Amino acid sequence: MGVHKNLGPGLLESTYSQCLAYELNMSGINFKLEYPIPVKYKTVNIDCSYRADFMVENEIIVEIKSVKELLPIHEAQLLTYLKISDKRLGLLINFNVKLLKKGLKRIVNKL
Repeated sequence: MGVHKNLGPGLLESTYSQCLAYELNMSGINFKLEYPIPVKYKTVNIDCSYRADFMVENEIIVEIKSVKELLPIHEAQLLTYLKISDKRLGLLINFNVKLLKKGLKRIVNKL
């Protein structure tokens, strides 16, 4: 919320991502930026260059967007990341809105 309050809408996704990383770091929250997600195929992990914007506390995948509106494809992307990483909870954040609460979407993988 602080990042959006400080910067407002209209910037690039990468800007919000770096500022959110700064805030998480300052708060002492464990996270990884550009977290690699391999595809498990049979008995091997294959690096297909999938990257989640954030992995928070090794449990929550966070995807950052700066788009006119969240679309089903954005939700599908996050759900796919959750499924192939065996994680349950994801958060989709669109910073390109006037009120951040209108840009938040919680996604649950039913495992």
